[in-house]
Amino acid sequence: MFHWLEKRPFLFALGVFIVTSFAGFIELVPSFAQAARPTIGTKPYSVLELAGRQVYIKNSCNACHSQLIRPFKAETDRYGDYSLSGEYAYDRPFLWGSKRTGPDLHRVGNYRTTDWHEAHMKDPAAVVPGSIMPPYPWLYTNMADINTAFDEMVAVKTVFRVPYNKPIPMKDGSTVVVKLPKNLDEAKAMALAEAKEIVKDMKDKKIKEQVENGQIPEIVALIAYLNRLK
Repeated sequence: MFHWLEKRPFLFALGVFIVTSFAGFIELVPSFAQAARPTIGTKPYSVLELAGRQVYIKNSCNACHSQLIRPFKAETDRYGDYSLSGEYAYDRPFLWGSKRTGPDLHRVGNYRTTDWHEAHMKDPAAVVPGSIMPPYPWLYTNMADINTAFDEMVAVKTVFRVPYNKPIPMKDGSTVVVKLPKNLDEAKAMALAEAKEIVKDMKDKKIKEQVENGQIPEIVALIAYLNRLK
């Protein structure tokens, strides 16, 4: 059969096209299924959370940490409920990961606190003895990029119709609305208001002073993102 196809390049090419198209179709079908839609309680990212997600990606945190809990007892006992596809509805790009030099972080907001992250990023081995994770001191001096985070919010609202400004159902029966800032100034004001809530639980006085003076260090944005992961 193979030799027969080799002598007929058009039919061979057509066969390859059919096979690859079928495989692509199988990949796309779940995206239109109910399972791929946002689950109850999944809401779009705020501007500060998006800025923190950018910090997470920029520092290659996803190279050592996954965000995908598999439906096995060993995983759910350690990390919490297994991951559902609809929980990634607003993730672009996805940060599932495949390598776990460090633990999975998909539910890290359920069991780690703001001050824990603050100390951990400054000196991981002091918080987790034997940790091979390096410290990230520049997170305490670099400022979060709110401009790009705002641009991303506008882009995903326009292109992917992410439901900003619309009621999102939560697991307790309530609804929340994640507001899309009207302009960059409003985005910065919203991010700063959220940052001020974050630093209430932080110990670094310099970080607190910077936020009070209208600056948002990357560590604050990153913690906002990590606290969101539940």
